[in-house]
Order: sequence, then structure tokens, then C-alpha cells
Amino acid sequence: MFMGTPEVAAIVLEELLKASQQEGCSFEVAAVVSQPGKPKGRGNKGLPTPSPVEQLARQHNIPDDAILCPKSAKEPAFLEAVTAMQPDLAVTAAYGNMLPTAFLNIPKHGVLNIHPSLLPQYRGAAPVQRAVQDGAATTGVSVAFTVLKCDAGPIFLQETAAVPEDEQAPEMLDRLFKQGAQLLVNNMERVWSGEAKQVASQQDEAQATHAAKLTKEESQLDFRQSARVLHNKVRAFAGWPGTFAALTVSSSSSSSDDKAAKSQQQQAPQMQVKVLKSRVGDAAAEQLVKEAPVAQVVFADGGKRMLLPCADGSVLEVLLLQPPTKKAMEPKAFYNGLSGKQLFVSQ
Repeated sequence: MFMGTPEVAAIVLEELLKASQQEGCSFEVAAVVSQPGKPKGRGNKGLPTPSPVEQLARQHNIPDDAILCPKSAKEPAFLEAVTAMQPDLAVTAAYGNMLPTAFLNIPKHGVLNIHPSLLPQYRGAAPVQRAVQDGAATTGVSVAFTVLKCDAGPIFLQETAAVPEDEQAPEMLDRLFKQGAQLLVNNMERVWSGEAKQVASQQDEAQATHAAKLTKEESQLDFRQSARVLHNKVRAFAGWPGTFAALTVSSSSSSSDDKAAKSQQQQAPQMQVKVLKSRVGDAAAEQLVKEAPVAQVVFADGGKRMLLPCADGSVLEVLLLQPPTKKAMEPKAFYNGLSGKQLFVSQ
């Protein structure tokens, strides 16, 4: 039995279904469980749209009575249906609902969860995003038995993965969930033999860290921080909720006096620009910003490069952005639309 809801969970289900169709495979995906579909459209008044996992299950012709979408895993009807199926194993990936003891006791070989971190580090809802935000050079994926406490069960399998310095969280999530699915498939015989439960190791609670869910309130870029910290945040918050730079718009030349320049900026209008992709500026970028008025956004190479100054002298280079009410664009198109106006960051 597979349990999951979003796109990343569908990646895992796809890997399990693909493996189950190979000659000599020791398992089949007998049932799929997902959260119910959610209405979309203005005011969420449209018809509920099935989750990516439910859609994939139906595309693979899994029978209707083997696709379950309870609002809660505690529902008696759901527990009765699972009990009747007598699954040997439940595999979860980003399912999104807590599983009660009554459910955990049903599968013969337990419940295994694919979690994209090296547990006990980054337990919780946003392990990849928080690892990227922290600037981690290495992360990984864990396959652990599910217990009542979130992501705290014995670890059966772990595998490390490098974190490229410019890879964004959505791409990394896809990669790690696929890696975790393949890791489990390659070790499924150890589950059936009972070895998995024997070798699974308890987590060290003293080493546990929590990866809290991202919030919109965190999405503002603070240019008092270094370019490296901001770049990591752009990578971590890519997709939802995104990251935003508050830029002051000035139609006149900035004063060379720092106090006068700040006064001008405080009186000028602001725009919130969504930063979609970035990198840490090189030494040449730092020199260009150093030669410009304080806090001014520098457009170099005829507007092709957009350089945002940070208080410590480092530079965040914007590669892709989205102005208010506009589509995503490269710096050159944004620069052309400014019509000579100057921009400043708040420091």
C-alpha cells in the first residue's frame, strides 16, 4: 500500500509501480491512499481536483476500490477498509496526515516512510527547504519506520546526497524522493525477510533538529544579511512562498551624501519584486556596487546583470525576477521597463 499526496509523492509511486512491473519483482502496489482533492478556482468554488498521487493511480488503472482518500486516517471506515486489504507493507511519502496506532498495527511488516533528510536532522514539513536555507553542503534521504512521533522512528536505510550550491529546493525534492524510492526498492527483500526491523537503528534524540513549514512572513529578503544567506533563501523558498525584494524607486539622481540619499529613499515609492533565481556576485560585481551610490541597485552590461548590494559588501545577482503584475523576466527586460529610474535596497 502506498500513501502520498503531492507531486513529489507521485514520483515515488511512479518508481514503485515501475519496479513492480519488472519480471521477478516481489511486490505489487495493491492500494493507494491520498488526501482528498481540493477545490480550485476563484474562492475555491470549483470542483475538487484529485491529488497528483490519486491522478497517477487512476492513470495506472488501479481499481477504484483500491484508491482511498479519507479526510483523516482515523476514520473507522478507512481503517476497516485497510484491515480488509491486509497489506504486507505501507510506504508513505509526503502523505500529510498523521497515522494513528490503529493504522500502524495493520501492515504485517510495518509502515516505512521516505523522508528527504538524514534523520534525525531536519524532521518535519520542510526538510529540504531548511537544509538549503542553512547552506548545507550535504543532505540525504532516510527510509524509517513510522511511529506516533513525527519522523522519529527507527532508521532502516539512509543515503547521502550532495547539495549543489545553485540547485533550488523543488529540484532537490524531486531528486531525493526518487533516490529514496529506488533505495527502498533495492532493499525490499530485506523487508520481507524481517531483516529491516532487526537492523533498523533508533534515532539519537540529542541530534534531532526540526524543519518547520515555510511561511509567507519569512519570504522578505533582508539586505542587512550577506549575499550567501539571501541566495540560499531564494533557493530554499523557490516555488512557494517565493522570496521578495523591497526596492525603492527613484526618478532622480541619488545624493552623494549618505544621509541625504537615505532621506530620498524613504520618501520614494517602493515595489515588491519576486526574486526567482539568483547567485552570489563575484569580485567584479562587488567592485561595481562599491563604486555606485549607497544601496543602489546596479545594472551592468547594458542591463543584463542586476546586482543588489548587501550591507557587508557582498552582492546578490538576480538572474530571473517577477515584477508586480508581470510575468517572470530576465534583468534586461526589467531594466528596459524602468525607463531610466533608479532602484535602491533597504539596508
